Amino acid sequence: MKNFSTKFHPDSHHHAKESQNQETRKQIKETIEEEEKARCEWDFSLSTIVSSRNNSTASISDALGVIEFDQTNSIVATGGIARKIRIYSLESLLPHESTSQDVHHTVCLDHARAGDYYICTPAKLSSLRWKPGSDGRVLGSGDYDGVVMEYDLERRIPVFERDEHGGRRVWSVDYSHCDPAMGASGSDDGTMQMWDTRSESGECVATVQTSVRRSAVCCVEFNPFGGPIVAIGCADRKVYGYDIRMMADPLFVLDGHRKTVTYIKFLDNVTLVSASIDGCLKLWNSDSSNVTRTYHGHVNNRSFVGLSVWRDGGLFGCGSENNKVFVYDKRWSEPVWVHESSSTDRDGFVSSVCWRQAGEDQCTLVAGGSDGILQVFQGKRKSQTG
Repeated sequence: MKNFSTKFHPDSHHHAKESQNQETRKQIKETIEEEEKARCEWDFSLSTIVSSRNNSTASISDALGVIEFDQTNSIVATGGIARKIRIYSLESLLPHESTSQDVHHTVCLDHARAGDYYICTPAKLSSLRWKPGSDGRVLGSGDYDGVVMEYDLERRIPVFERDEHGGRRVWSVDYSHCDPAMGASGSDDGTMQMWDTRSESGECVATVQTSVRRSAVCCVEFNPFGGPIVAIGCADRKVYGYDIRMMADPLFVLDGHRKTVTYIKFLDNVTLVSASIDGCLKLWNSDSSNVTRTYHGHVNNRSFVGLSVWRDGGLFGCGSENNKVFVYDKRWSEPVWVHESSSTDRDGFVSSVCWRQAGEDQCTLVAGGSDGILQVFQGKRKSQTG
């Protein structure tokens, strides 16, 4: 009878409900504390500005579309309208690091002094990607003429060329981390094509057309952790994930953006971050295909403004059409830091960003603009006792 009376005690339901309410309040409190920590955890500062000598023509001829750190996190490559791949060492971009003093002022350089060298390209560049396992020697590119190329940076010459997108702009290129000889390109022709660089002609391994309307493929990224997954972001507002061993049907479809998906990045094996010209970023769980969080603050309704994730720090960086750089913490929906460019170009915008994948309590973000100006930011985690 003891168990019977306990089960049906008139206060049992009240106690259970109160316990549930306490647990809910505890979870809400923990969430608020976590979000407050995300909002106040970092200090950022502008370390270096790299601009053209003739700023009057920079916005026309030097617009930057892509920035990429190599695997050693010591070399930066940029590309864009100027039909040049510029190579910088991080040491030249951050002269402060060569001194023992804690310097806070901003260094101003020009591209000629800051850059190690440049390679002229036959067309405007929309994408760059370092080839895994090449020790920073091979760089792949996609251009406005629909051509994918690889450059040997030691000899500073092209060593691979592929033109299978019918002359339609290639928006994005990437390499498989399972097999670095395998690459992929997404294009305005509505396809994502996988190809083998070991073949002289760049043999096509697979072609994916995600929509009947042949919506443009704007971004492609292989799982950087070595898994056999490639993610594709499209103008049909969706992200598709495919197993490269069986490309007939997508493993997952992430549907939540209201406009074209411009960038997709892996944060870990199952978590992805997407950007869209609907003006927001979204954090996804690919196992459930659900949105975990949506990030608002930057302005983006027509242009590619860049997206990069610093995986160790859980930070996202993106540009904006109001000429500002935005940093988000994955734990909070609003930006944790915003920097406005000092450019005088009223129509200018931040068009590309890239995190250095190194450090724990310090970080580096490089941003490029439609005016051709490169900005290098450094972040430092605030002291816990501060």
